[in-house]
Amino acid sequence: MLPFWIALQFLSSLPVRLPGMPSAQASGRSLLFYPAVGLLFGALLWGANALLAGTPMLLHAALLLTLWVVLSGGLHLDGLADSADAWLGGFGDRERTLLIMKDPRSGPMAVVTLVLVLLLKFCALLALLEQGQQAALILAPVLARAAMLGLFMSTPYVRAGGLGQALADHLPRRAGRWVLGAVALASLGFCGVWISLLVLVGFWALRRQMIRRLGGTTGDTAGAMLELLELLVLLGAAL
Repeated sequence: MLPFWIALQFLSSLPVRLPGMPSAQASGRSLLFYPAVGLLFGALLWGANALLAGTPMLLHAALLLTLWVVLSGGLHLDGLADSADAWLGGFGDRERTLLIMKDPRSGPMAVVTLVLVLLLKFCALLALLEQGQQAALILAPVLARAAMLGLFMSTPYVRAGGLGQALADHLPRRAGRWVLGAVALASLGFCGVWISLLVLVGFWALRRQMIRRLGGTTGDTAGAMLELLELLVLLGAAL
């Protein structure tokens, strides 16, 4: 179970303590449990949604979104902000794009992107609550984190020596294919072809942009992809 706890510590703000510094192999295996962390997030959001029953809809949606952000510690939103700044300020240049992503400061494009993504998530959540559709609360975090596993399996990591490189190098790819297959089958049975196809197209389009600009992925672009795919699932379910 150590790889699961590593994944939970890395992807969430939950108080997880590891017994020591994990090995590179255990860290690589932790990628297999990213969808399980998404499932835990979905269960917590589902439970919070039930507890908030009867709350005014606007407040209900706002509280759910706040919990969603708190659970991840804003980790992936940070990646989204850095990627937005880098994509605009990099002017198509790979090295400049990577340099901007390392800058801890946020520019106007980062702020605008975060506001728009959170606004759209809020509106989609509100629409889903009004329609009585709660399945997306589980689907979005699971599918987006499964996509992150798929990204590390299929895409070079471009920052040599980084944490992401160690994860990619020690990821058990055969087991990863089994995990992705299980998630794909479950999503087809749970949400049907439309949402599954939407996630696949979104994954393909975002990965293509990373390959074109950087030749691979970074931790920031992986986090940006996760946030955008969560949004895509919510929008697809709400429309």
